[in-house]
Amino acid sequence: MRTVLSLNYLPNILWMRHFLTDNSIIDPYEHFVKQTYRNRAIILSANGPLSLTIPVQKTAHKIPVYDLKPDHTINWQRQHWESIKSAYGSAPYFIHYVDAFEKLYHTNTDSIFQFEIDLLKLCIRFLKVDKQVCLSDTYVHCGENDSDFRQYITPKVKPKEQFKPYLQVFAEKFSFEPNLSVIDVLFNCGPKSVDYMLA
Repeated sequence: MRTVLSLNYLPNILWMRHFLTDNSIIDPYEHFVKQTYRNRAIILSANGPLSLTIPVQKTAHKIPVYDLKPDHTINWQRQHWESIKSAYGSAPYFIHYVDAFEKLYHTNTDSIFQFEIDLLKLCIRFLKVDKQVCLSDTYVHCGENDSDFRQYITPKVKPKEQFKPYLQVFAEKFSFEPNLSVIDVLFNCGPKSVDYMLA
């Protein structure tokens, strides 16, 4: 039995749980779908939840995720990194991870797929788990024993799963925001992040 996932940008907690605990495979050959986590991450800013969206070059036809190109007419890497620093600069464990993330955000990329893979591998490293990124070599046609989460984990569907609260930055301003990007847990919980993910 496999769990089939889309590649997501700085994935949320639900995605990470399935990735870490299931026999998961990421499908880079599916067609890109707009307004999804494929190029969007949600963090918690001083003004509440903030969506970070990688702008995608427009094409005349549908293209597979692995072939996505970022639109560099917008300085999105700088904007995203400044937003992350502003949101998590005072988080207790930000200082432990900042250099590695900053390096990636200051490295120009022509591949959204590779950028997101590099970020995912960085998160896995900081979670200190023995988990490999398994990619399909063609579009995945799910069998009856497979779980297809490519359309389930989406901003348009509120997950049924429950998420235990942890102390977040701006907790004095907002009630707990569940299922944010993995970096929200990393920067706030540090070494305990993996325990939270697997709970």
